[in-house]
Amino acid sequence: MTTENAEFARKIAAHLDQGTADLKAGTAYRLQQARGAALAHLSGVPAEAAAPALAGARTLAGLPGHGTRGRSLWSSGRLWLGIALIAAASVGYQQWLAWQQLADLEETDAALLSSDLPIDAYLDRGFQNWIKTSDN
Repeated sequence: MTTENAEFARKIAAHLDQGTADLKAGTAYRLQQARGAALAHLSGVPAEAAAPALAGARTLAGLPGHGTRGRSLWSSGRLWLGIALIAAASVGYQQWLAWQQLADLEETDAALLSSDLPIDAYLDRGFQNWIKTSDN
């Protein structure tokens, strides 16, 4: 590379760095990841290996939530919200099933008590066995 080309490249890099100085940290991080992915796709190397080789790229390792490995899956609020919704739906479904079973038992009891059978028939053990076998 000639000295003219090197000087031109240095000026371009300085101009690009100046243009990215006003970007938010999250935007700069996403741009860095996109550049790394594009270079990896172009050259066939993994994106993690291509990202540090970028000229003039700012490192975001010192910023919270922008380390080299990214945020942990378990620290994501969306994950915990999803788990809470699934748990609430499961408990709600279980309560609904219990309510349905109770409503069925109430209906059966009301039907038996409103029939014309005498009280002695309900106390007869054979009648109780007949009811158990007829429900199944």
